Amino acid sequence: MRDSPVLVTCGLPYTNGPCHIGHLRTYVPADFYVRYLRRSGEKVVFICGSDNHGTPIVVNAERDGVTPRALSERYHIHFDQTFRRMGVLFDHFGMTDNPVNHHRTQSLVNRLIANGHVYSRVIQQSYCTKCGRFLPDRYVEGICPHCGSPARGDECDQGCGRHLEPGEIKEPTCMVCGTKAGFRDQEHYFFRLSEFKEFLLGYLEGLSGTLNARNYAMGWVKDELRDWCITRTLDWGVKFPGRDDLVVYVWVDAPIGYISFTEEWADETGVSWKDYWCREPTAITHFIGGDIIYHHCIFWPALLKGAGYGTPHAVVASGMLKVDGHKFSKSRGYVVWTNDDYLDKGLPADYLRYYLLSYTNHTKELNFSWKVFQERVNNELVNTLGNFVYRTLYFAHKEFGGVPDVPVRKEIVAEIDRSLAAIDRSMQEYEFKTAIDSMMGLAAYGNNYIQASAPWKLIKTDRDAAARVIKDCLILVQALALIFEPVIPEAAQEIWQMLGNADRIEDHQISGATGDVPPGPLPPPRPVFSKLEDAFIAEMDELLAKRVKEAGKKATKMKTIPFEEFCKLDIRTGKVISAEKVPKSNKLLKLRVDIGDEIRQIVAGMAEFTTPEEITGKPVVVVANLQPAKIFGIESNGMILAAGEQASLLMPEKEVPPGTKIR
Repeated sequence: MRDSPVLVTCGLPYTNGPCHIGHLRTYVPADFYVRYLRRSGEKVVFICGSDNHGTPIVVNAERDGVTPRALSERYHIHFDQTFRRMGVLFDHFGMTDNPVNHHRTQSLVNRLIANGHVYSRVIQQSYCTKCGRFLPDRYVEGICPHCGSPARGDECDQGCGRHLEPGEIKEPTCMVCGTKAGFRDQEHYFFRLSEFKEFLLGYLEGLSGTLNARNYAMGWVKDELRDWCITRTLDWGVKFPGRDDLVVYVWVDAPIGYISFTEEWADETGVSWKDYWCREPTAITHFIGGDIIYHHCIFWPALLKGAGYGTPHAVVASGMLKVDGHKFSKSRGYVVWTNDDYLDKGLPADYLRYYLLSYTNHTKELNFSWKVFQERVNNELVNTLGNFVYRTLYFAHKEFGGVPDVPVRKEIVAEIDRSLAAIDRSMQEYEFKTAIDSMMGLAAYGNNYIQASAPWKLIKTDRDAAARVIKDCLILVQALALIFEPVIPEAAQEIWQMLGNADRIEDHQISGATGDVPPGPLPPPRPVFSKLEDAFIAEMDELLAKRVKEAGKKATKMKTIPFEEFCKLDIRTGKVISAEKVPKSNKLLKLRVDIGDEIRQIVAGMAEFTTPEEITGKPVVVVANLQPAKIFGIESNGMILAAGEQASLLMPEKEVPPGTKIR
């Protein structure tokens, strides 16, 4: 039991589009963790809300002819309802555009100003002369100044992944009208993030949660920590104190939503929000996607420290998602929509919850495939857990009318205790897949036990012995219902009721898994899980394939360029002489490439798809006349051409000397 009140939050869904299973990679594990803590006797508050500010919402609202608030409310309701359908039950689900968050954001920023952590500076910012406005964040696209890749105004999303400050992007283009943008001076406000380097190094050393969060953030803090622009030129958002022409950057007011949502919940329940946010140490745990580690492990604790609040105890970051072996991409059709493709098809939320939690380690990449989904559901939920539960309850009801009045064997209780201990160890380490493996291991134990004991044979010669076997199995069924409730709450409640209980299973602690099942009648049982049929899975695969095909057709409708523009490119063959991984990067390789008249150093984002040993010696195709760029501090002089999500190298059909021009 913890000394401090436990607060668990989830990264805020952005109210700019519908829920997909990529979202659930964060919310289902968080709900699982909260349910487990509560069932272990902890008092937990589960907080979330929708993220309503920022340029994408303004851009889409303008496109749809509605106000940003109306667009935000539409998707806020959508996410709230979808989470409930998935069994993800928050104690409070707020909006960052609500008055409490406006007040808390301005209060926190004023504290930062008063403590000397904010200063103003005139910077050059992208400006569209046609639209007559400054272009913050997603209003502008261009070239990353660090790696030379195409990038959004606030992030190099296709290259090195760095956060970009206003005015940093090169060759800016207005995303509204397509006009090449210029630069104009404007005053903005900066948070002195660089002054928090020593604090962050110490904080991250003690940060609990998943290693991927801590290690990723530590690498950035050790390497580079620049002051952070915390204002934007927008009408939509929280006004920066004392300025009507600037709003607070969305990555400031969004995490502050965690505090304001706690305030709203506390006001409703009559407790103090300060017990959660204004003491050290806290018991705050953030569940987030792996793409926002930087914000939660660097920006956020520095802001809290500078304003005098408590800092988070743990950050639990999930791995990324693939769909059918391909990188998740809405634009390319590799997406599964939570409502349209799943819940509205009549599929149980429990099935998807189980798959998301049990498929792989929480920090690893998760692949959603309809065929693999079918296999996991049919083999594990149906054939292992469901089979044991049904055959036990069926035999008890048929042969004994209910629960036999006999004692349980000690070895059965000992096996349940071993499982409980293993599950708890895994949960304390945020190893959710390992915890569920232990749960399913107990179900497999039950199947083996009833099969080896064969009560259907025993009852013909020794009714008392058969009764003892069935009583043992009923104790195991009860234990399985209790330990699986955080994973598959609806199915666990069904099993609980078929054990003769009329109350809610969530009101019982997991420690009761070794308790007795009192003798008495049981209702007729029914199978808890149903197999997913091949025809249905084929239908869903066909739907996904059709979506990918349609997205491909849209992608082919691209802008053309004059032949003269193509001729400016110096594309030639090359040969990789050597390769090595770039430190602190999971994506980049540093290559030495022979391009005929010289050896070039090129940094390429291929580390996820090939090893240095595999690529060394291979022929490649190189764009040789790109402007040099620094990627992770390493100069890159060229670009290796590759195709598809898996970065398949382009290479000549026949052997040609390095440096051969491609025409």
